[in-house]
Amino acid sequence: MEIRCVVIDDEPLAISKLEKFIGKVPGLNLIRSFDNALDALIWLKENSTDLIFLDIQMETLTGIQLLESTDLKTKIIITSAYDQYAIKGYELNVTDYLLKPYSFERFLKAVEKVMEFYSVRHEQIRSSGDKNKYLFIKTEYRYERIDIDDILYIEGMKDYLRIVCTDKKIMTLQSFSAIEESLPSENFCRVHKSYMVALNKIKSVERGVVLIGDQRIPVSATYREIFNDKTGLKLH
Repeated sequence: MEIRCVVIDDEPLAISKLEKFIGKVPGLNLIRSFDNALDALIWLKENSTDLIFLDIQMETLTGIQLLESTDLKTKIIITSAYDQYAIKGYELNVTDYLLKPYSFERFLKAVEKVMEFYSVRHEQIRSSGDKNKYLFIKTEYRYERIDIDDILYIEGMKDYLRIVCTDKKIMTLQSFSAIEESLPSENFCRVHKSYMVALNKIKSVERGVVLIGDQRIPVSATYREIFNDKTGLKLH
């Protein structure tokens, strides 16, 4: 499996560092580097890639403005010397946020999240007869199959996700974004920074809290509008 990469950064040393790190990782293929976001935006309108390493503070067009100005169907890892954009970045569904100067170990951790996402998607596509019926979730020692219809909810627990099913619970280091993009969006909804729920498993909704099994799960203000749209409810 090859993951095609693009680097967008206005600092030559930052570009050189990323090119060096990318070259160390089997499966990563750097196809273009840009020293400004405007040229990158023009290129992206005509071309596709699997992963973008994106700086924030750039002249003419910032990384945030690039993300807001186009609907990119790719994974994004932000690389920035400024931590104040982290929340905005995650609102735009970036995979990870690398704070400069970052180590190769930290870079590799971010890249592994992207690899996990494409690994899950590749497995689903390969199993075309059962597409969208199950996932392979990476646990500590193996990939474990989960039938999508058995998932009740997913809970974020610091560095881990706990996937709670009708018959088992699984811990994984895969990211929320990787799991979310692998699930049918019409059946699942992020309701809180720490929770995603299966809509058809909800027993009741009361005062901004959904009940699944015996678990009470809050619907935060950030995700309330999305939840209302998917369920037809009008939580306030």
